[in-house]
Amino acid sequence: MKTNLILKNVDFSWPNQEKIIRNCTFEINEPGLFMIVGRNGCGKSTLFKLIQRIINPTFGSIYGPDDVFTVFQNPDHQILMPTCGSEMILNIRETFDKKRMQQRVDDVLNLVGLNGFILRPVQTLSGGQKQKLAIASALISNSNFVLMDEPTALLDEKSQMEIIKLVQSITTSAKRPITVLWITHRMEELNYAHKIGIMEKGYLSEWVSPSNFKYH
Repeated sequence: MKTNLILKNVDFSWPNQEKIIRNCTFEINEPGLFMIVGRNGCGKSTLFKLIQRIINPTFGSIYGPDDVFTVFQNPDHQILMPTCGSEMILNIRETFDKKRMQQRVDDVLNLVGLNGFILRPVQTLSGGQKQKLAIASALISNSNFVLMDEPTALLDEKSQMEIIKLVQSITTSAKRPITVLWITHRMEELNYAHKIGIMEKGYLSEWVSPSNFKYH
């Protein structure tokens, strides 16, 4: 499934304040792991809000999928149900009979490394496992465009790498690759991206490969 996100000359500012997003123009038209890096206050989180349609641009146009799913920095801010299975069912957008629904939940939990977790209480999960559950929720929703806002910021190094490699694998899946747009502050994560953009003072650079990336 082809995904297109297009921003054309997008500006954003709050009333009577300086622009937060300045002439932002870019396109993502293929599956992959796209990472945006930038200092605090450069406009990354505002850009995500624009893509999610939480706020509207002051100027310019945004064209994109309607089924955007967001994975937050802290999974506790988005997980609502008491068990892994019930959280998954909450995010299913299709109609299944009970047997097929349970099979679908099992399959997606297995895909993210949460084998046999369907009845597992969410409160017993580690931070890394909760983030895997959030990613599983995105997958079971059938969204093909996922925003990830520093999804490893609260994780230890081992869990951080598990999440990065998991996301990289689902963006290159032969069966159903998806597109992930990921905000990060961690330079070491950029090596796993397919394309990288630098955000500075509301401007987003052209996409470059990790081998051509330079950050000052």
